[in-house]
Amino acid sequence: MSTGRRLYSSVTNRNQLKWRLFSPALPTIKSSSPCGNFALWKAYRHTSTEEEDFHLQLSPEQVNEVLRAGELSHKVLDFNSGVLNSVLRFESNQPAANSPVEDRQGVASCLQTNGLMFGIFDGHGGHACAQAVSERLFYYMAVSLMSHQTLEQMEDAMENMKPLLPILQWLKHPGDSIYKDVTSVHLDHLRVYCQELLDLHMEMGLSIEEALMYSFQRLDSDISLEIQAPLEDEATRNLSLQVAFSGATACMAHVSGVHLHVANAGDCREDNGTWSCLPLTVELSRLKREHPESEDRTLIIDDRLLGVLIPCRAFGDVQLKWSKEFQHSVLERGFDTEALNIYQFTPPHYHTPPYLTAKPEVTYHRLRPQDKFLVLASDGLWDMLGNEDVVRLVVGHLSKVGHHKPDLDQRPANLGLMQSLLLQRKASGLHAADQNAATHLIRHAIGSNEYGEMEPERLAAMLTLPEDVARMYRDDITVTVAFFNSNSIDTYYKGG
Repeated sequence: MSTGRRLYSSVTNRNQLKWRLFSPALPTIKSSSPCGNFALWKAYRHTSTEEEDFHLQLSPEQVNEVLRAGELSHKVLDFNSGVLNSVLRFESNQPAANSPVEDRQGVASCLQTNGLMFGIFDGHGGHACAQAVSERLFYYMAVSLMSHQTLEQMEDAMENMKPLLPILQWLKHPGDSIYKDVTSVHLDHLRVYCQELLDLHMEMGLSIEEALMYSFQRLDSDISLEIQAPLEDEATRNLSLQVAFSGATACMAHVSGVHLHVANAGDCREDNGTWSCLPLTVELSRLKREHPESEDRTLIIDDRLLGVLIPCRAFGDVQLKWSKEFQHSVLERGFDTEALNIYQFTPPHYHTPPYLTAKPEVTYHRLRPQDKFLVLASDGLWDMLGNEDVVRLVVGHLSKVGHHKPDLDQRPANLGLMQSLLLQRKASGLHAADQNAATHLIRHAIGSNEYGEMEPERLAAMLTLPEDVARMYRDDITVTVAFFNSNSIDTYYKGG
């Protein structure tokens, strides 16, 4: 729906990743969120029992400690290999609701192309697929953008056991890898992909849009192939199975100079120069083109794909991509599906797979000096805050952090005034200015009531919920806010 000079859309579907790009006094460009340090979180959350009434309430100081435990702020260098960076800094945070958390995030600089990549990965059916995609997708994207000459150097190094060219510099790593034992398998598939790119004989490599399309679909294909390959190591086979049978939506932004591309395998698209969630009717039209007319009434049931899954685009989820017969043949190879927590269910109207795709919607925006920030987040944020709320909160945060000066140097004239100031500070304990924009958004997402008003008591209560109860009230929330360098962008337009 259109409101004033900004375009907004509301989306309540789970596992849809979105992003928002903000420029003041211009239409809002909308878009569509590892494991941090959760020691504090664990310290304050307990598991409920039938015999126990839960009364623990966090203090304002503990609320701040829990909210800020996983936050990260990073200042981006002004120059990258002599090229101006259009991103000034980014700030992120991630409080969990699931145990373990199913969201992942990553930020990396592509060393061979000078591009900066941001990714938010929202897992479902477990965290395995989100973890794998968060670790691997950036590498697929990086090699997709390499020139023919660089790919030849990479292949020569691998062929002759020489040191490889550096590919990525991680600024925010997805977390400790649980796939160290299968890294060689992943590297083998990445090398095959490099060889196929070489065979294309493209001197300058793929365009950014092509690279995003290729990397998403190729990684999803490799995830599927890895469980089909005869792997002797049991741990490797089990991990590959968990990755393939769980799923993850993904939103990835690539920033290079004034060029911003966003790829979303979670139902997003570009509409007349503005960003909005891809309507379910558009996905239904796509599905109808790909399947027989006899299935028109069963493709989407209760706003879910085949009545099962809300996103129509995702990595993994081979239950909605493989035939029933092939699924059975793979699972009959001695896997302990119950121990591996593999969910086996075939929808009643499952006739002509694949129904699900990892092909992303890719959109482009040319950055302008008035473009101020980009918000990427998992649906845990967007389920609780509207687009307008997010813009308002980030702009308000910037004004407080940028212009608010503490009154520490002010000397009260008497004890009465001093006591008044102390009481004011105590009363504002939960509202002390966050230094991190992502934390500020998360605070309001969790603590706002149905009228959009911040309630400190609600925030404390929500953060105190036991692990087995918290997921009933909210999802994992992962947020990254990237701030643009207006001076650098202006320099590009002036030919600097």
